[in-house]
Amino acid sequence: MKKEELRYLQRLAELYPTIGKASTEIINLQSILNLPKGTEHFLSDIHGEYDSFSHVLRNGSGAVRKKIDDVFGHTLSNHDKRSLATLIYYPREKMEYVKKQEEDMENWYKITLYRLIEVCKTTASKYTRSKVRKALPSDYAYVIEELITEKAEVLDKEAYYDSIVNTIIEIGRAEDFIIEMSELIQCLVVDHLHILGDIYDRGPGPHFIMDKLMDYHSLDIQWGNHDVVWMGAATGQQACIATVIRNSVRYGNLDILEDGYGINMMPLATFALQTYGDDPCAVFEMKGNSSYDILEKELGKKMHKAITVIQFKLEGQLIRRNKDFQMEDRCLLHRIDVKKGTITLPDGKEYEMLDTSFPTIDWKNPYKLTAAEAEVMDRLSSAFRNCEKLQKHMQLLLDRGGLYTVYNGNLLFHGSIPLNSDGSFKEVKIYGKTYKGKELYDVLETYVRRAFYSLDKEEQKKGRDILWYIWAGPNSPLFGKDKMTTFERYFIADKETHKETKNSYYRLLENEEVVNGILMEFGLDPEEGHIINGHVPVHQSEGESPVKCDGKVIVIDGGFSRAYHKVTGIAGYTLIYNSYGLILSAHEPFTSAEKAVSQERDIVSNRVAVRYTSKRRLVGDTDTGKALKERIAELRLLLDAYRKGIIKEKK
Repeated sequence: MKKEELRYLQRLAELYPTIGKASTEIINLQSILNLPKGTEHFLSDIHGEYDSFSHVLRNGSGAVRKKIDDVFGHTLSNHDKRSLATLIYYPREKMEYVKKQEEDMENWYKITLYRLIEVCKTTASKYTRSKVRKALPSDYAYVIEELITEKAEVLDKEAYYDSIVNTIIEIGRAEDFIIEMSELIQCLVVDHLHILGDIYDRGPGPHFIMDKLMDYHSLDIQWGNHDVVWMGAATGQQACIATVIRNSVRYGNLDILEDGYGINMMPLATFALQTYGDDPCAVFEMKGNSSYDILEKELGKKMHKAITVIQFKLEGQLIRRNKDFQMEDRCLLHRIDVKKGTITLPDGKEYEMLDTSFPTIDWKNPYKLTAAEAEVMDRLSSAFRNCEKLQKHMQLLLDRGGLYTVYNGNLLFHGSIPLNSDGSFKEVKIYGKTYKGKELYDVLETYVRRAFYSLDKEEQKKGRDILWYIWAGPNSPLFGKDKMTTFERYFIADKETHKETKNSYYRLLENEEVVNGILMEFGLDPEEGHIINGHVPVHQSEGESPVKCDGKVIVIDGGFSRAYHKVTGIAGYTLIYNSYGLILSAHEPFTSAEKAVSQERDIVSNRVAVRYTSKRRLVGDTDTGKALKERIAELRLLLDAYRKGIIKEKK
């Protein structure tokens, strides 16, 4: 036996010091391998829509209702199944509603508890007793375990369970039990959650979504471009901060910054009033929030213009100190002819400007901040860096997230793989070296982590600039377009200048050779693997399908953002991967939790099987199963070492 192998087995022996303990662990692990694979739930592009996100999380994209159907079949009416599903989604709210309608609450409690016990039993049956025990609420763990565990030694089981249920009702704990069991079912129905990016921007509640994810039992996150720009803001990267604020004020969501994260917008508001007080700021109307009064909207427009001009200055500085980014065509302030009121774009064409009032721009040095602008940004930078809640949320993105994930034979990422027109991997220069394919993803993620963790100030600064590049760079895998035409959309009427050409990846999604090449690049079997990504809404109303390349690519931009509903025709897609296969769920727009409770309305409008397996997949077929098999092999070596006397038992 090699020295390194012996040393490892000696460390393993500290965990399993006897033949008996090692043998027991082998038996336990072997039994887990034969359990059904846990259900994975995929969501993407949530964009701050907390209510819709919360509902989809509660209903598991139809997984809860499917479990109810499995348990009760035709023994319950569709109405009763809907009522039970709604109760599991919103136990507190549903019970308040029922108490106003129901005359015999004691009987309702008893019927409901028995139904929840049956659903809970079936839901828990695919897990080990130990895993279920960890998921149980601490106050009622023992009693719930008694209710959902078959007890062979009890002769009169009906009387035994009746006694427990009756006692729960008699001592006034029925409602607490119903809440705890409903939340336990939600937890057990989905074993692992995948968030494929863009938690932030557009909608009003990304901070609530992050709070929810911080408490979620098992998840991973693939960063989206909108998440990465918030990560950059949290490091103090000023171009990212300006972008985050501009997006927030544009969509009428300053409450996220002020109330959600406690970031004071007064310095920007004061500066905007002083600088643009007489400016109508007509092209800086806010979108999508009618709750603001006239004065708030007027102030919002001035703040919008102030931070937009600051953003273009900061971006120009960043681009010019990072020649590798190859984004000089996005430096546009120096191309403005303020006397003529026009701008000449890099293609040589001249256009009239929709707004020509720029009191803070020094035309000899257009990208330099004024002293007042610099002071505003310094104060905002300090506020972002020192916001404890924001830093905790960004830490979750770092701890549970990355630019991509390979999980159970599937490749998960938010945007695209930069490709040349022939489908080959595009080479991208990052700080003097070229990268492509998986290597590009890996080096970009390395720089992101340096932005937060590096002790080298220069490496830290490079990482912070990379966070902005990932947001807007033409070769960024999360942006996936030739340019971000933010400037043109504000200042030029001609919509031809607003066009952003997508990377070849999107054109080649139906090309099996290209898709197979991507899967192999990330170490996956092209015959079994899938690419699952978001970022670009699927336009179902125009006949577009989220399933590409004969099921090898699945685009699940959730379409949660209300701004997309008109063009997508639905509220997007989510995906379920259970032991039977991949199931795509289409969603209707979510109205409110109140309607979901009172009208028992769900938002899963259609479920389509993308791929069914002929044989039910087990834990042994997953990444977890692979790790368990490796541990079993190691434990067998340890057993052999014990029996040969190479390692001594510690009884």
